[in-house]
Amino acid sequence: MIRHSCGLFGISGHQDAVRHAYFGLYAQQHRGQESTGIVTWDGSALHIQRGKGLVPDVFSEDGLRKLPGDHAIGHVRYGTSSTASLCNAQPFTVHHQGMDIALAHNGKLVNADALRRKLEDDGVTFQTSSDCEIFQWLIVRAMCHADLENALIEACSQVRGSYCLVLLCGDKLLGVRDPCGMHPLVLGCLEGCHVLVSETCALDLLEAEYVRAVEPGELVVIQNGHVRSMRLAPRQTPRQCVFELVYFGRPDSLIFDEQVYLCRKRMGWHLASESTPDVDFVMPFPDSGVYAAVGFAQCANLPYEHAMIRNHYVGRTFIQPTQGMRNFSVRVKINPVRAMIADKRICIIDDSIVRGTTMLTRVNKLRELGAKEVHIRIACPPVRFPCWYGIDFSARGELIAASKSVEEIRRILDADSLSYLSLEGLARSVTRPDHYCLACLTGDYPVSSAEGCRQQGGCAR
Repeated sequence: MIRHSCGLFGISGHQDAVRHAYFGLYAQQHRGQESTGIVTWDGSALHIQRGKGLVPDVFSEDGLRKLPGDHAIGHVRYGTSSTASLCNAQPFTVHHQGMDIALAHNGKLVNADALRRKLEDDGVTFQTSSDCEIFQWLIVRAMCHADLENALIEACSQVRGSYCLVLLCGDKLLGVRDPCGMHPLVLGCLEGCHVLVSETCALDLLEAEYVRAVEPGELVVIQNGHVRSMRLAPRQTPRQCVFELVYFGRPDSLIFDEQVYLCRKRMGWHLASESTPDVDFVMPFPDSGVYAAVGFAQCANLPYEHAMIRNHYVGRTFIQPTQGMRNFSVRVKINPVRAMIADKRICIIDDSIVRGTTMLTRVNKLRELGAKEVHIRIACPPVRFPCWYGIDFSARGELIAASKSVEEIRRILDADSLSYLSLEGLARSVTRPDHYCLACLTGDYPVSSAEGCRQQGGCAR
């Protein structure tokens, strides 16, 4: 399973700010299940609650009542560069020169280690291993000679990598997106109040209006019902993370002005036009690859079946099985429709293969159930290079396609055939192919780092 970093939420001037923050984070739970937090401002002080786990596990009704105020920011986290300790749960807060500031971050800085060393040399003591704390200290130090907005711009000028930020300082809500626009941040409107979210599915749940995406390299400042825009850097061609469309985003979200559902269908369609095996039906393993499988089946004029059924009521914890109950955690989530599998020629559609372990388990399961043939089609080109910008495949040695050919991978997975979507097919699946970061597929990194290159085996350009 591929992991992403975080999801963000912010709302300004609404009497039910904390409740909207709760549901806004709930809608974006897929972006991080490790920890969550909400900070509110009641006109005189910040109030904060953070915890490890899912949104409904961390926030109770009584807990929400202890977060008063008309302004709020929130965060759901999966850490890609720091530990799962509660101290890394966001948002972070700091008190400086009579001002209380809260901030939350989505992304990953490629020069984080160098910045941390420099700040420590200047006397800063870090309490966490999160990139968000680096931003916090850069902003605070810049505020010694600048107001908050210009301090934030100065801080952003010192970092390299991917970042989206939401900040709350008094009645001022700020949102920032890095100059490459690698991850999404959008502006919405709810009952005359402005909202910032990572994904539009959160706006839909709140019945808020989508206004526009925060532009790459833009700082938006929301105060007293008004929105101001400032530039962090000159405009450039965006380099948006293509995996937001391939995997991360909810299919009902609009990301980078693309409908995720339709993009994934087109990926499946173009995959089928490039390589369709002679099979009885097409199937996804829920929920991975579902929408690409729909497009594949339609293009190939093949039956689309759900031969594996997902149990949607599996909680975060359950009674642990004995040692003899092998693979219980997998079986409790997905169960086969045995009559659909025995003696059938099956084509599995998935969005990606990263390490190959999950796909091998799936093929083995279908073989055990009597499948006659198992063919694999992947609705994305091979992932051959590590990501430095917020996806957790950060070492090239973890990636099966980095050192193996397609034929070698097919043999490892014991598949009858294997084919990936081409780069050209991926380009045809989005409206602005020149606006995407394909570094994990091509090795062409939009933001380079000599330090990152050494750490990842010299694969950067």
